Amino acid sequence: MDNTDFEKSITHDLVNSVEYLSRSVVTRSILRQNTGTVSISSFDMGETQQTKYSPYDHLIQIIDGEAFISIDEKSNTVETGQAIIIPAHVKHWIRANKRFKMLSTIIKSGYEDISI
Repeated sequence: MDNTDFEKSITHDLVNSVEYLSRSVVTRSILRQNTGTVSISSFDMGETQQTKYSPYDHLIQIIDGEAFISIDEKSNTVETGQAIIIPAHVKHWIRANKRFKMLSTIIKSGYEDISI
């Protein structure tokens, strides 16, 4: 399974690879495999990603603008150049008080539910 919107082995301008669209969230897949995903999204001001739970840790990197990210009811403002890790199995949501672009990485190890 090799589904991607990006050509391999060449450089990409990530910030400009996804445009802002009025009153919308736009997402493009960079890498999509059975073992995880990397995607880039733009959020117009006022847009919200609804409350979610994920079975995997989720790395969010802000590459333009500023995001408001609530993790387990704790508020976080994440700015350009900053990143935050959303832990697996925790309620979270994302809001654009200002418009922003983010790089999202999820790695699925297959061992998330196994205690060591």
